[in-house]
Amino acid sequence: MIRVLAIDDEPLALRQLAAYINKVDFLELAGECHSATDAKAIMDQEQVDAIFIDINMPDINGMEFVKGLDNPPLVVFTTAYSEYAVDAYKVDAVDYLLKPFSLKEFQRAADKVKTQYDLRHQEPVISEPDDDDSLFFKTEHRIVRVKIDEIRYIEGMSEYLKIYTESRQKPVIVLLSMKKMEERLPKKKFMRIHRSYIINLSKIQEVIKNRVIMDEETNLPVGDLYKDEFGKYIESKFLGK
Repeated sequence: MIRVLAIDDEPLALRQLAAYINKVDFLELAGECHSATDAKAIMDQEQVDAIFIDINMPDINGMEFVKGLDNPPLVVFTTAYSEYAVDAYKVDAVDYLLKPFSLKEFQRAADKVKTQYDLRHQEPVISEPDDDDSLFFKTEHRIVRVKIDEIRYIEGMSEYLKIYTESRQKPVIVLLSMKKMEERLPKKKFMRIHRSYIINLSKIQEVIKNRVIMDEETNLPVGDLYKDEFGKYIESKFLGK
């Protein structure tokens, strides 16, 4: 069960939110809070896996409350104001519900919470390369084989990675750190060019200023910390004046 706090200063909205949580079989209502202060008191004493929180509240703004948490749980914002949507995703919110929302809309947000919860709590598995230069990853309760040479690039997303390959339409999503992924990939073939990106050097099509073009739809930034190393690699392969 995923333990959830409902947080809203409006009594009717809080009551409805709690009722929706109780209707979802994989959610457990850990508490109903009229303020962020009340929520923090519970979170300091009990395990809380996710919060559904209003943004406009009198004591502490819900957005500022989440930003101030050292180790925030999964977050779904609820608000009557659509202008907060962009800010919600800047703090890695799982979803954003615009009031008034239906049980169906709430269920969709809850499903996203469950997906993220499962990713956080699955056992991360990454194998050593086998004889045919493949790696095995555990993802969504499956173990999948990924050929190293087919990896185009890897994107870091908070606590998990998206592995983009040539043979799959969708990325393989795994709970793993960029550092651990770097350690397992052959250094002659792969390079980290940004805190959020590792690329297969053989898949580069063009380099334009500080952007690496992987294909017509994908161009990735080169971070300041990685410019020198990447520049040295390009120089080592450069022919001409």
